[in-house]
Amino acid sequence: MKRLLVFILLSLTASPCAIAASVTLATEEYPPFSYRDGKTIKGASVEQVEKLMTDAGIDYKIEMMPWARAYNLAQTTPLSCVFTTAHNLQRDPMFRWVEPLLVDRNILITRSDSGVKAKDLEEAKQYTVGTQREDYTEATLKDNGFVKLDVATDFNATLRKLLNGRIDMMPISELYFDKLKTEQPLEKVTVLSSQPMGIACERNFPSDLLTKMQAALDKLIADGTQKAIFAKYGLNSAD
Repeated sequence: MKRLLVFILLSLTASPCAIAASVTLATEEYPPFSYRDGKTIKGASVEQVEKLMTDAGIDYKIEMMPWARAYNLAQTTPLSCVFTTAHNLQRDPMFRWVEPLLVDRNILITRSDSGVKAKDLEEAKQYTVGTQREDYTEATLKDNGFVKLDVATDFNATLRKLLNGRIDMMPISELYFDKLKTEQPLEKVTVLSSQPMGIACERNFPSDLLTKMQAALDKLIADGTQKAIFAKYGLNSAD
């Protein structure tokens, strides 16, 4: 009996199935998609992730950290993902994807009293543009020939710089800008890019978990839950 008990314990210890997989989902401070309210992490993307992971029956935790750290975590750590992540050609082979948490355009904005004018990206290059380190907009700006870049650790730091006149423009989700412009003296300059946004997972992320996550996201999109979440946060979803 004692030998049998030892054998069972050793078998459970050695079996990878004996330990329930827990997925780490990292995100940044980027209201209203993800932000802290006291000790609680909230947001339009956070609510979708919480619901789809629960519906998929997958154990998970959400952690908030600077974008560069979150992005690196999902590239280097098993069972890790980062959201809300723009899916472009450069990033496509770097991750496994669950999407879309939203489909959005990214625009360049400025303060209403800044005097900054640019009818296209070429004219916008003369100005200092702020963004976040390792954010896809940093690469997009560089790819489009922007050299006067001011790189901060997170979205809120960039926004403060814009409002304080330390930079001329910054990129932002157009969905969020529709809400933010009612609260701050800001205006649109021009369109920077358009892309789906989703959950980017480490390249060896298990296919069975990825399939369950995508199916759960597809369902909350189909039954109108995603649209209801957008409306809750004052966002107009793109149909």
